[in-house]
Amino acid sequence: MSEAGDAASSPVLEIIGARATIRLNRPRHLNRLQAEDLGELMKLFDRIEADPAIRVLVLTGTGRAFSAGYDLNSVAERAVSANEQQSAGSAFEVVVNRLEDLGVPTICRLNGGVYGGSTDLALACDFRIGVDTAEMFMPAARLGLHYYKSGIKRYVTRLGVDNAKKLFLTAQKIGAPEMLRIGYLTDMVPEESLDEEVDRLATILAGNAPNAMRGMKRAINEFARGQLDELAADQRHRDSMRGDEIKEGIKAFAEKRPPRF
Repeated sequence: MSEAGDAASSPVLEIIGARATIRLNRPRHLNRLQAEDLGELMKLFDRIEADPAIRVLVLTGTGRAFSAGYDLNSVAERAVSANEQQSAGSAFEVVVNRLEDLGVPTICRLNGGVYGGSTDLALACDFRIGVDTAEMFMPAARLGLHYYKSGIKRYVTRLGVDNAKKLFLTAQKIGAPEMLRIGYLTDMVPEESLDEEVDRLATILAGNAPNAMRGMKRAINEFARGQLDELAADQRHRDSMRGDEIKEGIKAFAEKRPPRF
């Protein structure tokens, strides 16, 4: 996977075939996200979702870390402000929730450490493949910060109550083997195998039926939140039984060939 240039910048988008890659690109500061990066990420998500040729998104970082989270200076400025305004946390929350609800399947390529708010950014992806030297920690309790509610909910629904309590309330750092054990990592690989494993999964996802995946991803997320729209899910199921994707899928199965969606 090609690295971005030396100059720090807002997130960089690369599109090759059916795969889009967004790279956080402030390596000197461990890809710490700035306020302007949040707006850029939203624009990139919209662009990806509007392009039917894009079937999968990979999110990663430049350099030795995935991301150090959101810039604490922005949080501090709001903490001392006399005026009530949108918090840094709420602005970040909107971005993470948008990523979780993105129609295409998403893979977080964890090339290194993941800290603070970026732990939730990665958790919002459908899959997380990380190097065996990765580490993570959530420092909210140490900073005196009550984390935003959808982030806590994501931790609880994806990692379980006990693991969420351990990570949030102790603010202790854990390594890649523990990240894998609790389900934070989907897969853990040596650094030299990271791209191969990401490529393998991205190829599988890009080859599956996009509408079926989009609908099932939505239903799975709604189930996890306890907010399933049963009528909409049932209608998507019924529509799929008469759609072009199932016709091609059945035909390809009968002809013993990969489907062409």
